[in-house]
Amino acid sequence: MRRARPPWGAATLRSAAAGRRRYWRTVGQPEGIVSEQDTDHHFVHRSTIPTMHFQPSLPRLPIPKLEDTINRYLAAQNPLLNDEQYRNTEKIAREFEAGEGKFIHRDLLEHDRINKHTSYISGPWYDMYLSARDPIVFNSNPFISLNPDPKPGYNSQVVRATNLVVSSLKFLNSLKNDYLRPDIYYVNRKWGQSKIFKHSIRILPPTLSWYGAYLVNAYPLDMSQYKSLFNSTRIPNLSKDTLFTSEFARHLLVMRNGHLYVFEVLDPFGNILHPSEIQAHLTQIIHDADRLPRSELSYLTTEERNTWATVRQQLVQKGNEENLKKIDSAVFCLCLDKTSPQDEIEITHCFLHGYGFNRWFDKSFSLIVTGDGTAGVNFEHSWGDGVAVLRFINEVYRDSTEHPALVPDASPAIFVASYDKLEFNVDRTITSAINAARIKFDEKRNQFCVKSLKYKKFGKQFTTKQKLSPDAVFQLACQMAVYRQYGKLLPSYEACSTAAFKHGRTETIRPTSVYTRKCTVAFVDERGKHSIEDMRNMIADCSQYHRRLQLEATLGQGFDRHLFALKYLVQRRGGRIPDFYNDPAYKSINHIIISTSTLGSPAINHGGFGPVVPNGFGVGYNVFDTWIGCIITSYLEEDLDGLLKCLEYTLDDILDVLEGRGLS
Repeated sequence: MRRARPPWGAATLRSAAAGRRRYWRTVGQPEGIVSEQDTDHHFVHRSTIPTMHFQPSLPRLPIPKLEDTINRYLAAQNPLLNDEQYRNTEKIAREFEAGEGKFIHRDLLEHDRINKHTSYISGPWYDMYLSARDPIVFNSNPFISLNPDPKPGYNSQVVRATNLVVSSLKFLNSLKNDYLRPDIYYVNRKWGQSKIFKHSIRILPPTLSWYGAYLVNAYPLDMSQYKSLFNSTRIPNLSKDTLFTSEFARHLLVMRNGHLYVFEVLDPFGNILHPSEIQAHLTQIIHDADRLPRSELSYLTTEERNTWATVRQQLVQKGNEENLKKIDSAVFCLCLDKTSPQDEIEITHCFLHGYGFNRWFDKSFSLIVTGDGTAGVNFEHSWGDGVAVLRFINEVYRDSTEHPALVPDASPAIFVASYDKLEFNVDRTITSAINAARIKFDEKRNQFCVKSLKYKKFGKQFTTKQKLSPDAVFQLACQMAVYRQYGKLLPSYEACSTAAFKHGRTETIRPTSVYTRKCTVAFVDERGKHSIEDMRNMIADCSQYHRRLQLEATLGQGFDRHLFALKYLVQRRGGRIPDFYNDPAYKSINHIIISTSTLGSPAINHGGFGPVVPNGFGVGYNVFDTWIGCIITSYLEEDLDGLLKCLEYTLDDILDVLEGRGLS
């Protein structure tokens, strides 16, 4: 480990120290005590309602009735199977419902009854992620890219990185001090923003607070995942990884050219390092890293998890434990890339996987800023879902653009930079493991394909005027595109949050239904045989049913998590896996070919993730007001090109029908 100390004299030191004192006097924090009027300097905001005020009274995630789960499961299987296959699967499912499933379900209810502090899915879901042995890059970690700062001058790499770091630390301070506004879904947002609501809810005991919000149609969301957003890392272990969080570390991890640096960005009171000093640290780190050969140690985080766990232990044995602890406990990882991606495809490659050597994929999240100031986040998925990350991104983007800590023409502070460059002791075995990881990563990266679609003929405004769900219309288009491409419907998945419940995670919406099958056949196989009115009605039926599926999933009434938890309970007890789970139809519906997710926000440019199976597609999409955008990933380049063409063709068909032109 090498401490960088530029050759500046004592007079410079005294000047820098005096500058820091003047700054903190200006913001009213000489001793770490923040007054109401000065919160903007160290907090994104200061909420009247404490951050975790609703946690004790949040409703618990319900376990659906087994009969309802089986009915929903069979409804999802129906459009994917022929008559004979469906009869066989229905027989197996009903036998499970009346036999083994009934007893396992009873045990799950009992297990849930005695674990009221959490949800029935939380533990199994963590175990599922942490036990997976595939590399987390490509297979697990998603990314979200931010829109540029509206002021062009603020998009230079160091200025934008400094502003995003400061705003991230303000978010952290708000969270730690219980000042971050709770996540609440408001039916009437104006009422939710009123002082009457805020002060009334604040005085309610936490054990009753949720009910008070519910009475005025406000629905607080679970925020338990936020504790793992900062100072956290996924630690590789044999068979099952662990999540590590440090409560007291105050340093930032910075990566450049594969080299790792740390420096403290918070003092013991939570005061944020002066923005000009952060700027100076980053400038000096870039200068230092760029004069060195590329470091490739972090390729190890792209490895299969058991392999990485073994090599990490070897690193510890070679005396690198302290450096690894500094990485694991860092507030977060800031990756300063040399490259400047030019379009959505290059941005996707950059933020989803990069070149491997300038990422520590195990960190809870990495803030990535490219050479031209393009910014985004890559996050490890086991600790949390998109809701927490999206809230973080929204707050940081808003704060960094509306209240930038640094202006473009600011000069870096002149002071002795006290950052540490982490130097690792490695032997031939570790070097060989790094080389092997690099070769495997490069091979995977070269196979990985990304395509984008910007469909500008209609968007959210048009579909809502047609009294249709924009999400349902895009999902229907995906179903039709798949059918055109492959001549059949395939297992599909849409992620849905269950954050309305204590320790909720996600539920699955199954977009493939008897309604989408009927509509797809009418558009493709029976083209021209139906009236425009009939086809519009079919689209409306798809939309209505999709809304129902969304509502059921949001309320914890899907079937996927329930069936997963039942199987997990049997496996945990070492019992025999019921025949239901060995049915080829069950295995097929869980081999997700079309995996989709959407996160909309003014802060977001786009987002994406890798396919969840080797022959699948990862579809990250947004339905904007006047257009539709999606990023699709796959390892099948020809199939991906064909699917995109089919998707665009299908959207044209839907538009023609909705505008009354019919199909040509």
